[in-house]
Amino acid sequence: MLRPQVSGGGLAAFGVLALCFVMNALARGAGETYAVFLLPIGEETGWDRGALTSAYSIYMAANGLASPFVGLAFDRFGPRVLYVLGLLALGGGFLLAGSMSSLWELYLSVGLMAGLGIASLGMIPASALISRWFDKRLATAMAVASTGLGTGTLVLVPVTQLLIQQDGWRAAYAWLGGGVLVAALPVALLPWRAIGRGQVADRRTAPGPENGSGLLRAMRGRPFWALFLVFFLTAVAVFSVSLQSVAYLVEQGFSPLEAAGAFGFTGVLSIVGMLATGTAADRYGNRVTATVSYLCTFTGVAALFAMQAVPAFALVVVFVVFFGVSMGARGPVVSTIAATLFAGRGLGVIYGTITTGQGLGAAAGSWLAGYLHDLTGGYNAGFLLSAVFVATGVALFWTVPELAARRSAPR
Repeated sequence: MLRPQVSGGGLAAFGVLALCFVMNALARGAGETYAVFLLPIGEETGWDRGALTSAYSIYMAANGLASPFVGLAFDRFGPRVLYVLGLLALGGGFLLAGSMSSLWELYLSVGLMAGLGIASLGMIPASALISRWFDKRLATAMAVASTGLGTGTLVLVPVTQLLIQQDGWRAAYAWLGGGVLVAALPVALLPWRAIGRGQVADRRTAPGPENGSGLLRAMRGRPFWALFLVFFLTAVAVFSVSLQSVAYLVEQGFSPLEAAGAFGFTGVLSIVGMLATGTAADRYGNRVTATVSYLCTFTGVAALFAMQAVPAFALVVVFVVFFGVSMGARGPVVSTIAATLFAGRGLGVIYGTITTGQGLGAAAGSWLAGYLHDLTGGYNAGFLLSAVFVATGVALFWTVPELAARRSAPR
């Protein structure tokens, strides 16, 4: 059972967890909607696939490069400023996207502004907040918050596809942007002083030098760079496939709504996968848990590849199930290891810097997949790229001791 350390404030702790869940859902869901905007924007503007995927690469790069500053802002100014500014940047970017007429506007609105906004709403502030409220079953709490990522994909991707079919992609961006901006006011009015205070005393006091609280101290150690590489390698493996999966399924003969629904349904399975990952990491350790999740990613990619020879619905199911359960599954493992090794007030900036690896990997993976598609005229090179990085990610968990162990008890 998921329990905060201090039973008297249990309701407040679960309220904070729910808030992190919702913010994660909004952040990830908004970002993943670009998969269904890809084809209609290209059809209207004539921009090639490489140019369009570059916008997503900029978004992920901005997300990643902003992460250390997001963590620093959390540590210095608190969660209220971070969440409100994130909502304003994301909502404003989507509103501008609805009226864009050139590539640079796409790169500014969907790339830069959305990337900065989503970085401020996701797992960086969530991991810092949750580590202040939960001690026992920390990995499970991180996993519950991470399931918001899948929920956002499940809800927002099909809804966005319906908006596009009904009113066009420009109106869809306007609706999304307006909704995000409206949400900023109630978020600003939440009791942030109490939310940021937390309950777990040892995570709120200044930790000793042995647990690596300072960013520079953390960066001198092997665990920091191992976690950075896990995020980078995993992001390349996932985003070299996920961004173009809707377009790929459409080209295989499925309708745009069916393809969007399949992609959105991976969000359902990612919820299951992240919850299972958090529980499994607490019980069986990180090495076994991560290896199984990487094998699921590989199986999903293999199903997409096989669809070219056997375009059967069963292979779509295999892709959705296996790719879905592994989407985001490494996140709870990484965030729990980081919260354990680098506990303290500096966790926000440390975890934010580690998350840079995820942003850079997603940017590289999505751009490379688009470039390889234009170069080869197909998707197989992107599938191969994903498989290679899956294997490399698995290797890290079998060669770096700090990644293999079960979570140790907090000091």
